[in-house]
Amino acid sequence: MDRSRTIITVATTGAHPKKADNPNVPITPGEISEDIYACWKAGAAIAHIHMRDEQENGSMNKEKFRETVDLLRKNHPDCDIILNMTTSGALGVTDEERMAHVQELRPEMASFDCGSMNWLHTNVFLNEPKFLEQLGKNMQAWGVKPEIEAFDPGMIANAAYYLKKGILKAPLHFQFCMGCANGIPGTMKNLIFMKETMEELCPGSTWSCFGVGHSALTVLYGAVALDGHIRVGMEDNVFYGKGQLARSNAQFVERAKRVIEEFGKKAATPDEAREILGLK
Repeated sequence: MDRSRTIITVATTGAHPKKADNPNVPITPGEISEDIYACWKAGAAIAHIHMRDEQENGSMNKEKFRETVDLLRKNHPDCDIILNMTTSGALGVTDEERMAHVQELRPEMASFDCGSMNWLHTNVFLNEPKFLEQLGKNMQAWGVKPEIEAFDPGMIANAAYYLKKGILKAPLHFQFCMGCANGIPGTMKNLIFMKETMEELCPGSTWSCFGVGHSALTVLYGAVALDGHIRVGMEDNVFYGKGQLARSNAQFVERAKRVIEEFGKKAATPDEAREILGLK
């Protein structure tokens, strides 16, 4: 594994922060596509994509995904960023709605949330076994690499189970989601624990991580020091610093790239990320 290159993923939008939280959160397909391009220019190799409806709520509308991709490709044909589409962008939608855009658009990557959990102390983020089994099989058939989002170590164990059953195929790629309410807190100790759990249960896997809110910088520096990869963006944090709203998602990417370079590494290009993740 090339430890000299660190992949930056940008999660531009997510399903929750709205313009009222930060007016710079991209909401429409046009805003999101332009934001992805700006982040690619700043050093991001992967864009994790969510959609919003007209009320700025999370949406799984496949036509919005299609419009975003079409705008990106039409307006910026030079942009070779890896597209990683969510399969969990809205609550209360059917299993089919969570997969339809992936089947039609065939992005290089899509999220695979490897378990259910209470979400933000308000509702249930449901990922039933039948859905995960179908999603894993479909991703293999469609040639889409799962990004296994793990909000606690039990989800890493669940991924190991699906790997054994053939629902997932090695080498796996994990995204450690840290600091979310009801998930594992975003501390350095916990990041090391998640990494070691993955190495024990799913050897040979690659990993990235992000920290929500005040844990964002701890997890950023930790990932670089531990030879992992990093995700940044307004899905996870609308503040760049304490009391300071982020001007753009590119601002987060620029900081991540600076940290990586100060550590003596380089931010991976999209093609280098493809090689690291086995997408080629």
